[in-house]
Amino acid sequence: MPITAFSPEDPSIVDHFRKHGWVLTDDLDAQEVVELQSWVDEVASTFGDPGQILHHREMTDFGPKLARSENFVPVHAGLRDLLTRRLASTASRLLGETAVLYKEKINYKLVGGAGFSPHQDAPAYPFIDSHVSCMVAVDDATPENGCLEVVSGQHQRLLDMDERGCITSSIVEEMDWQFAPIRAGQTLWFHSLTPHRSGANRSTRDRRALYPTYNALSEGDLRESYYAEKLERFAAAERGERVVLSLIGDFEGRPVD
Repeated sequence: MPITAFSPEDPSIVDHFRKHGWVLTDDLDAQEVVELQSWVDEVASTFGDPGQILHHREMTDFGPKLARSENFVPVHAGLRDLLTRRLASTASRLLGETAVLYKEKINYKLVGGAGFSPHQDAPAYPFIDSHVSCMVAVDDATPENGCLEVVSGQHQRLLDMDERGCITSSIVEEMDWQFAPIRAGQTLWFHSLTPHRSGANRSTRDRRALYPTYNALSEGDLRESYYAEKLERFAAAERGERVVLSLIGDFEGRPVD
């Protein structure tokens, strides 16, 4: 089906989300996109206290590049307001109750950046049962630069996983995958059980995206608990053939030596 964008105030977004497991909204105008791009540049260039912003790199055919930044809300007022107020309002409508920010990240997917294997987000999110994520396009996302691909109507249960926590190949092959190209400033909301994946950036331009995740406040404000758990698991993890970005092994990027 076509990826049609809705106003975030449109009441039909809730029904669309519940039926398909995703919904696209128009959130930022042209000037706001420019501002968001400058904020992402600020986060990418901030290297200080390792207890604050977490940066992850990957090795590409063009050399080492930034793959992800996270835990930046405490130190960036603009992104904090966008994520905890404006987008949290839409998250609350989709969850059917007050939402609170659970985690936040920027996936850079710079030229040559790797993609993500088919997966569902739920296995990577400890402590919570009711949550929703979204991708805010910082730059236009296209099939050439590795936009998301989603599967509609398959968000009712957790699917069989391989040893990395990704969807098993036999299930992946049976699914109807749909590219979700979106413009900078648009937001693709998706259920934590919606299967999704993305390819590498094979274009000549960088493609960045902001990914906040929200949980129902009734389950608690667990953002600090999530990052404490993640840092503990990362410290105990063994180095492998792929960069570890998540609590599952969905990222396909190579480590930087």
